[in-house]
Amino acid sequence: MKQDLTMESTVRELYETPIGHDVLAKVLLQMGIAEKWLQNPIIGGRKLKTLAKLTQKQFDAAFWQALIDLVNAETAIPADRIAGAVGGIRPTWWKEAVIYQIYPRSFADANGDGIGDLKGICSKLDYLKDLGVDALWLSPVYDSPNDDNGYDIRDYRKIMTEFGTMEDFDELLKEAHARGLRIIMDLVVNHTSDEHEWFQKGLNEPDSKYRDYYFFRGDTGKEPNNWSAFFGGTAWNYYPEQKLWALHLFSKKQMDLNWDNPDVRADVIDMINWWLDKGVDGFRMDVINYISKTPGLPDGNDAIGKLMLFYGIEHYFYGPHLHEYLHEIHEKAFKPHGAFSVGETPGVGREMAKLLTGEERGELDMVFSFDQLETPGHIRFDDYEYDLNYYRDYITDWMEHYGNNCWMSLFYNNHDNPRMVSKVSKDPAAAQAIAKLLAVMQFTLKGTPFVFQGDEMGLVNYDFRSIDELSDVESVNRYAELLEVRPADEAFRIIKSGTRDHSRVLLPWNERAKALPEHLRQSPDPVITDLYRKLIRLRKAHPALIYGRFELLSGKKNVFVYRRSDASETFVIECNLHKKPRKPVFTENGYTLVYPITAGAQMQPYEARIWRKLN
Repeated sequence: MKQDLTMESTVRELYETPIGHDVLAKVLLQMGIAEKWLQNPIIGGRKLKTLAKLTQKQFDAAFWQALIDLVNAETAIPADRIAGAVGGIRPTWWKEAVIYQIYPRSFADANGDGIGDLKGICSKLDYLKDLGVDALWLSPVYDSPNDDNGYDIRDYRKIMTEFGTMEDFDELLKEAHARGLRIIMDLVVNHTSDEHEWFQKGLNEPDSKYRDYYFFRGDTGKEPNNWSAFFGGTAWNYYPEQKLWALHLFSKKQMDLNWDNPDVRADVIDMINWWLDKGVDGFRMDVINYISKTPGLPDGNDAIGKLMLFYGIEHYFYGPHLHEYLHEIHEKAFKPHGAFSVGETPGVGREMAKLLTGEERGELDMVFSFDQLETPGHIRFDDYEYDLNYYRDYITDWMEHYGNNCWMSLFYNNHDNPRMVSKVSKDPAAAQAIAKLLAVMQFTLKGTPFVFQGDEMGLVNYDFRSIDELSDVESVNRYAELLEVRPADEAFRIIKSGTRDHSRVLLPWNERAKALPEHLRQSPDPVITDLYRKLIRLRKAHPALIYGRFELLSGKKNVFVYRRSDASETFVIECNLHKKPRKPVFTENGYTLVYPITAGAQMQPYEARIWRKLN
């Protein structure tokens, strides 16, 4: 039986709990301190009350109490910590698949209006099939006022007019399935648009059942709590006519649903089943770990708010009923349809992810964890060069400790982040080599690769020149805030580093993209596209690259050498993580070079090599 922690507990005891491990790791990441610091016997043996005294300038007593309360609320233990509870890997289609994310607005424009659409996606199905992918994840295509490019849904059962009609969607679904391609929808159910019928009725009809579908609070002269919105400012809207406040964790038009209301859950699950009955193969669940909030919505801790740059996050990133609500969705929708689920789970680390994705728990199949996207001490809007040594250490930790009952998502890019190629180096001459290196790692590590549109073209960040060229609501709002404390050129430089628009410009094959200003044009790199085809085929032809064991052979500075093996064959992958050449580490006796065609005495900057032998 799990024993509750107190301030008399040790740092080691806190670190050994799932939440304690991940929260401490996240705090150290934000502070730029290596996690191994916690594994020091002297540090690990200290009582929390002692550590609290040593860090009282940074973290007050309320911080430690908030952390202990959060840790003690989780009673489950990951199955891989129980002897004999986890066996081998259970094969399934989504572990063997390569999934391709489509951002419909910028993917393919069939009618020439400069906006991607469903018919455009349909026109590229043969290209996607030839590339070798198995499933298409569509960012939201539902009816929306587009305050956040479709992540503010107005009607879950209607297609956005700019993208086409429900008949167009049905045709896409039919044509994709005819080619053996699955369709995964993007489901946004932490919040809806403020134009959704539920919200409008809740706001304007006091006696309506929809008043409890959201977090409405009466007027007390100030915001109900100190929570921050991720897109800037307070997390509360005030409606003077109704004298009500309403909660929004994101933009002012994205209103949070009250998942503690069983009617909300029933309506959402009914909608999910409607799409699954239509033939959709699964869902990516947007910020799904935010759906459960601490009752009463208490103020966020000041120290946590300053550290994480957002106040209140400890009260919803891993809420008290999260497991319960995810299990309910799984049992009432995903399981009966045999559907796939992957959750976007910001702030969730490795050990909490085990409790969300353990196959024995019936919650999610996979999660997207984002700690690999920035190196310690950095955030997305920092202008810096990403150190691939950090990625090696991060990914190795998950490979070695995630457990056979959990499965990892492998990705560098998505619609919310600049391109990783440009994070690693701002030198255009290095882009192709970096793109090759990232692809080799993605398709030879253990997990399911998620390719974001344009990755296979070798696309890099765009040279935006003005805030007027950006449409990302987060970037526009952050720019306005920065102007209050920084000169305009410095504010724009920060925004340019992290804007989500780097991944949202029309793909180069669109006619309207060819008409963009020169600094916003790119051309697909056929060398990278051909490499993606070859690596995807290699992965599919060799089970060792999917279900095989992972072993780190060398992780010294700028070196990443690992082995993937099963009973039949062994692969060794060596990666040069640096911009300078170096001598190879791996001795290839008995192995055949699979990639590249030939290998020199020196590994070139960012070069990767794949070796194979039969066992």
